[in-house]
Amino acid sequence: MNPIFQKHLSRRTLLKGAGAALALPWLEAMSPALCADESLSKPPLRSAFLFMPNGANPKFWTPEGDGEQFELSPMLESLKNVKDDFMLLENLWNENSVGRNGHWPKVPAFLSGGYVVRTSGRDMDTGGTSVDQLMADTIGNRTPLPSFELGVDEAYTGVDNIGGGFTRIYGSHIAWRDPHTPVPKEIIPQLAFDRLFRTGRSNPVVSGFTTRQPAVTKSLARDDTSVLDLVREDAKSLRNKVGNNDKVKLDEYLESVRSVERRIENTMKPQKRWINTGQFDVPRPGPGIPEEHVEHLRLMLDIMVLAFWTDSTRIATFMLGNAQTGRNFSFLDGVKGSFHGISHHRNEEDKLKQYVTIGTWHIEQVAYLLEKMKSLDEAGTSLLDNSMVMFGSTLKDGNAHDPHDLPIILAGRGCGTLKPGRRVRFEKDTPLCNLYLSLLERMGIQRESFGDSTGKLDGLG
Repeated sequence: MNPIFQKHLSRRTLLKGAGAALALPWLEAMSPALCADESLSKPPLRSAFLFMPNGANPKFWTPEGDGEQFELSPMLESLKNVKDDFMLLENLWNENSVGRNGHWPKVPAFLSGGYVVRTSGRDMDTGGTSVDQLMADTIGNRTPLPSFELGVDEAYTGVDNIGGGFTRIYGSHIAWRDPHTPVPKEIIPQLAFDRLFRTGRSNPVVSGFTTRQPAVTKSLARDDTSVLDLVREDAKSLRNKVGNNDKVKLDEYLESVRSVERRIENTMKPQKRWINTGQFDVPRPGPGIPEEHVEHLRLMLDIMVLAFWTDSTRIATFMLGNAQTGRNFSFLDGVKGSFHGISHHRNEEDKLKQYVTIGTWHIEQVAYLLEKMKSLDEAGTSLLDNSMVMFGSTLKDGNAHDPHDLPIILAGRGCGTLKPGRRVRFEKDTPLCNLYLSLLERMGIQRESFGDSTGKLDGLG
């Protein structure tokens, strides 16, 4: 090999001349050395983060017993078939969400632990990047999709003046690329499905524009220039001239453009994937959103599992609802009204019963996900064995808006690095970010700190 190419080359390396810049084809020198766990001789590790709004009443959530001898509480009963596959983690919290609005600033802090700035939409600041996006930035180049964001509620706009003047955008996203930019989530099953299998050399459409893979790069000045870098100043100028809703739309558009850029980057190099044998069929969904909420949610969960199963991504987030979701759960026996409204039960017996019914239904969907992942064989283990699936809420109880001792479940064996089947109680008010620091380490990402972490969690393995 020519000595000049013995070091790693950027995939955006150009042959430059006066007034010209010619892109190179993919070369071996452009492929970074694989990490020890990237030989794909064994299944890769995946991370999923699931969010449920409005909390869970501790009386019905908290089990009896300790360690491996804990008994499933009424709300957790549907997890009986996967009892040995998850840990119940207690006494974790996000200190930066204390003493503020009950919902809006807590949601973006869920995966970052940051202090969320009060704003009507201008100059949003969540205080940190979410843990899933840190994972995606570090290892997302190993898969066609760096990360996969899903949900069931359309993103909110506007301001909650009654709730303290926070933009409702905060309550619509748990994935944040940086403290100022939410990552749009997909809520339409067909579009989510197509992201897995139609990202190759087709021309992805973003907000009415078609992006095409160029033969010649966009800039002579820098090898790694993004379209967003080229238009940064114009975008900043435009942002100062439009209203708050347009600012939101502009931010989401620019993030979508960046997402497409990343997908194009990944399609321009060979992708080594973990190949599963066996069958897991999810037919391409029809257009639109299913009428029945349970069908919609489970279809989106199936698509997330399919993304992991095909090694299309190793990092995913799923919002089972936005903050203060107005979704009506009257389709459940005995329930009349919306999740958020009923969460303010005031300890009235009838409302509390409905609140528990809605929460229990959500746990049943988690059980559906975990059982499906457990049923899929991967080289003698299961997809669940090779995953870390966190489920939780930003409130202990919706009525009290209690941020202490959050309801948190961590499922899977993390490729042998986690020991599930236990109730684990940490010291009171342990930072939730300590958990994220521990998960990052298992994903091969070494950090001294994350958010408001004080150290890694002991007792997970």
